[in-house]
Amino acid sequence: MKKVAVVIKDADQQYEGLRTSLGLLLEDTKVQMFVLHHEIANMDEAYSDNMEFLDEMEGERFSNNSANVEKYGFQYITLADIGAKIREADLIIPF
Repeated sequence: MKKVAVVIKDADQQYEGLRTSLGLLLEDTKVQMFVLHHEIANMDEAYSDNMEFLDEMEGERFSNNSANVEKYGFQYITLADIGAKIREADLIIPF
């Protein structure tokens, strides 16, 4: 099974990054989504539902922003740990 890291650094690309993560999960790919340096903006119902779908499909979501951990259930990750996980990925998709 391929392992993909979806790295979302641009707050304006958070929806596209999540949609990409979900699409990859449907293709039997292990997905780790990283939201870096910003809090999720506009957590509307659609985005929340899609994050629940990501969780149900066993995708992983990480953030180095503590607000995402506290408010939205992301796993906290340090920059050093992000680097280690990204090096393990077969493909990296930046946003």
